[in-house]
Amino acid sequence: MCRSKIISLMLVVALLGAAAIAAPARAQDKPMRITYVVNGVLGDKSFFDSGERGVEKIADEYNAEVNTIELGVDPQNWESGLADAMANTDKYDVLIAGTFQMVDYLAKYADKYPDKVFIFFDASMAYDNKDLCKDACKNVYSITYAQNQGSFLAGVYAAAMTTSSLDGMNPDAVIGAVGGQDIPVINDFIVGYQQGACLVNSSSQFLVQYAGGWNDPAKGKEIALAMYEQKADIVFQIAGGTGVGVFEAAKEQNKYAIGVDSDQATIIMETDPDQAARVLTSMQKNVDNSLVRAAKLYQEGNLPLGKAENLGLAEGGVSLSVNDIYTKATPENVQKLIAAVTEAVSKGDIKVNTVFADEASAAKVAKDCSGMPEMKFDMTPFMSK
Repeated sequence: MCRSKIISLMLVVALLGAAAIAAPARAQDKPMRITYVVNGVLGDKSFFDSGERGVEKIADEYNAEVNTIELGVDPQNWESGLADAMANTDKYDVLIAGTFQMVDYLAKYADKYPDKVFIFFDASMAYDNKDLCKDACKNVYSITYAQNQGSFLAGVYAAAMTTSSLDGMNPDAVIGAVGGQDIPVINDFIVGYQQGACLVNSSSQFLVQYAGGWNDPAKGKEIALAMYEQKADIVFQIAGGTGVGVFEAAKEQNKYAIGVDSDQATIIMETDPDQAARVLTSMQKNVDNSLVRAAKLYQEGNLPLGKAENLGLAEGGVSLSVNDIYTKATPENVQKLIAAVTEAVSKGDIKVNTVFADEASAAKVAKDCSGMPEMKFDMTPFMSK
């Protein structure tokens, strides 16, 4: 064999080896094994439950073996719990975890298990940080969600509804938001929500407060009650389990709420239909669908390991819940408005504010619409007659 052919053959072998490292072979003759690690507890009727639904869908669609581990609400247990789950390599081919609190922990241990695949949602690995990602986290796929886009729709909806004729609404254009903590990802929800409201009504006023935690419904209720007293008709809860108290307050005061992450009205419909009726819609982070999408890519050998994908309205990563409560309570012109705004944002005709931008252009939480960017969108066809 001539020297040029030998070199060519060596290059082919080397490239095939590199491809095998970048995309580990999937054993199609065996069920996929998945471990889902929750840095909290299930039952929040929100974010973690959405992830669990995704894992259950994967089990059904791909006959996967699924193991869910709840680490509890004490952050002191999260790193050790995740490390133990990752070390139990006989239990999984793919390990799923999420939230910004867990980024450093997964990055710290991922390189120890190069033959395993890790799917991380709601935050991105610091792939370029060699101190955190020792091997560039090349076996980790990250999913982020354009929560600002979904919340923009929630703001459009809240502003359109707060001065409507729906029973319980007052003439004041005041809406509220309860955040779990004053952190960038929560503020990204809030700035989108506020910008959306300003598209509809430049006189919108905002009440914003942070509960300081994710599992305190009593605190959520206390904050929401105060907002309703200050003439807010609708309060957007972005506080996990704490936000359950917002729904309780809405029911008690005959006011309304917007849920988060999952279709929260549907979830509580059976146990408390009167409370569910007060949750007009929810800003969904479609964690469940994004995990099923990732599982499909993994099965096909197309999962983009070592990268992050941001899923927005165009990709179905976020959306507003449309259910019987929404349809019954929402005037036709508002439903058409939501559809039109969804299309405009998906096409890029409306640029939504975000806190995740350079310092000069990063949005800040506001009290009113002063300082909002100009948005070119014709509201005339959607004005109530």
